[in-house]
Amino acid sequence: MRKSITALCLFAIVALVSSQSQIINNQKTPIQKTAVPKDTVKKTKVIVLQPEIKKDTIEEKMGKLVPYKKGAHASYYADKFHGRRTASGALFDMNKYTAAHKKFPFGTKLRVTNEANGESVIVEVTDRGPFVRSRDIDLSKRAFMEIAKNKGVGVMTVSIEVFTK
Repeated sequence: MRKSITALCLFAIVALVSSQSQIINNQKTPIQKTAVPKDTVKKTKVIVLQPEIKKDTIEEKMGKLVPYKKGAHASYYADKFHGRRTASGALFDMNKYTAAHKKFPFGTKLRVTNEANGESVIVEVTDRGPFVRSRDIDLSKRAFMEIAKNKGVGVMTVSIEVFTK
């Protein structure tokens, strides 16, 4: 009796394995596709013409940029000067893009570029200074922080360019 049960179980196992292998083989063979008629209408590409847009450049708005100094040392105004009068008579606002320089006339526009990361900002000279020999320009806090690589540092190396008309 045991021999017949063992033979029957063995036969069932072989049948199960062969049916599983047939299922796997059916999944591997590609299914034949029925013929589907293709569209006879040709698809055309739609081309939208855009009018030529004239882009405003910095040079068109503010004038030509002339290099003034590379390797200049820049710092930023202390917060205690916020709201005080500058040498030009305007109130100093640390949230505006302003600067202090020893020689440039008031109202001169400068582009100051951080040499470490290439970030730049355009500022207007509204005050005199800085009164530290090693520094060339004082920026407002907002202008300084916008181009600073490390926000915890108070001095950086910059290049200064002047807008001329």
